[in-house]
Parts: sequence; C-alpha cells; structure tokens
Amino acid sequence: MNNFLQSLGFFLTTHSYVFVIIAIWELIWKGLALWKSSQNKQRNWYVAILIINTIGILPIIYLKFFQKKLKINPPAGGKK
Repeated sequence: MNNFLQSLGFFLTTHSYVFVIIAIWELIWKGLALWKSSQNKQRNWYVAILIINTIGILPIIYLKFFQKKLKINPPAGGKK
C-alpha cells in the first residue's frame, strides 16, 4: 500500500497537467449540462450532474439522450 501511495504521489507531481486537462474537460461538460437541465426544469438531472463527478460522462449522456428536444413550429400563415 505504501509503495502504491509513493507511486501515485510521483505520478501526480510529474503529470499534473493531466489533472488540469481533466478538470477543464469536466467543467465545460458539467456547466453545459447544468445550464440545459435548469432551462428544461429537470431538477433530478440537475442535482445528479451537480453531485456526481464522472469526468464528463454523465453530462454527455444527459446532453445526448435525456435533454428535452426543441419543437419547431411551422409558420402560422400556412402554405400558399
């Protein structure tokens, strides 16, 4: 266990840029999904995305499959 912690500590100090990239990735996807879920009044999704850290996977799943789709209404004048 001690060897694992030493290896992990070495990796964190030598590859800190990886965690910065992951944090930025998560922030972008989480921010977009939180904004969309609040606009669509989907409280359960908002809370789940806010609490669960999944490196962007849960926000991407929400945005791809579960957000409400916009309905485009045809013009009121009808066809001429």
